[in-house]
Amino acid sequence: MPRKAKTDENMDFEKSMQELESLVDKMESGDLSLEESLNYFEQGVKLTRVCQQSLKKAEQKVSILLKKDKNSNLSDFEDS
Repeated sequence: MPRKAKTDENMDFEKSMQELESLVDKMESGDLSLEESLNYFEQGVKLTRVCQQSLKKAEQKVSILLKKDKNSNLSDFEDS
């Protein structure tokens, strides 16, 4: 089955995650001033919120789809 084209929402999530990972790498290097670190931290918090909103929307879509299919049950993920 062919994959669907990525939506803007998916691209926003993926782009935000990449930017967040980049910020973390820069902060972990230890080469930043306190002011730079605080600015990066603030950007990271904003990016985290964008990612959380995207994930919440995706979870809601899955929940709606499962409600349409009466035979499917939503269950907690269990990591083995």
